[in-house]
Amino acid sequence: MHWLVKSEPFKYSWDMLVRDGSTTWDGVRNNQAAIYLRTMALGEELFFYHSNEGLAVVGVARVSGEHFIDPTDPKGRFPAVTIAPVRALARPVTLAAMKAEPRLAEMAMFRQFRLSVAPVTDAEWEVILAMGGG
Repeated sequence: MHWLVKSEPFKYSWDMLVRDGSTTWDGVRNNQAAIYLRTMALGEELFFYHSNEGLAVVGVARVSGEHFIDPTDPKGRFPAVTIAPVRALARPVTLAAMKAEPRLAEMAMFRQFRLSVAPVTDAEWEVILAMGGG
């Protein structure tokens, strides 16, 4: 399974993840996104997407720690995971480019755009990787 996580670069960017070496992916308060976080398995790869600014997939990360109770959730209801950078894409893959690619028309990200975590099929993964330069 593959994933896509979104972050506003002014809050937490790809460069910050690379600098830090890993981070806790926390603060998710949407029930569907929480289900996705609980589904993530150790070693699964994910796209890191800059939202609001840039609007592009900029890197590949991996789940380096399976879900646990989000330390920022005072009620202890929502999960978090740990992610670590794998590599930057040679070319950012913009939202416009993804929407223009017919093979990506059914992406979960487009059906539930406001979610900060979404699954990516194997076929979609390969298309985006190719668009980003491998």
